[in-house]
Amino acid sequence: MPYNTATVAIRTPATSPWLPLVLVLAALAAPLLRADHTLAQANFRVTWSVEKTGPTHVELAGVVVNESSQDALDVYVTAAAVDASGKILARGIAFVAPQIPTRRSAEFSARVPNVRGTTAFRVSVSNFRFGLGRGESP
Repeated sequence: MPYNTATVAIRTPATSPWLPLVLVLAALAAPLLRADHTLAQANFRVTWSVEKTGPTHVELAGVVVNESSQDALDVYVTAAAVDASGKILARGIAFVAPQIPTRRSAEFSARVPNVRGTTAFRVSVSNFRFGLGRGESP
């Protein structure tokens, strides 16, 4: 017994004429975003050491130096536990300081989950903005 003798039309979804342009622009912008992150990291020097290792967390202590010509505001670091291949196994984000004046430094403490397979840590400034410090005006 046949199911149905109705004719079924198959349509492919319509695509926007802008889609190829958007994809090209996204591909071109991706390296620029990465370069911007790399450029931002060039404005800071981060040094750190392992302070404590516990059963659940590893505590890292360090210093962020603002090597730019502008004050850095609302500075955060991300500490990552990585395995031998460089894969990130765990992360911890720590607030460093509300302001790090130009050519000055601030200390931080960051906690990262203690994960089996960790062979190293990476710490970098993950969020900040440049601006005038408190009490200053243009």
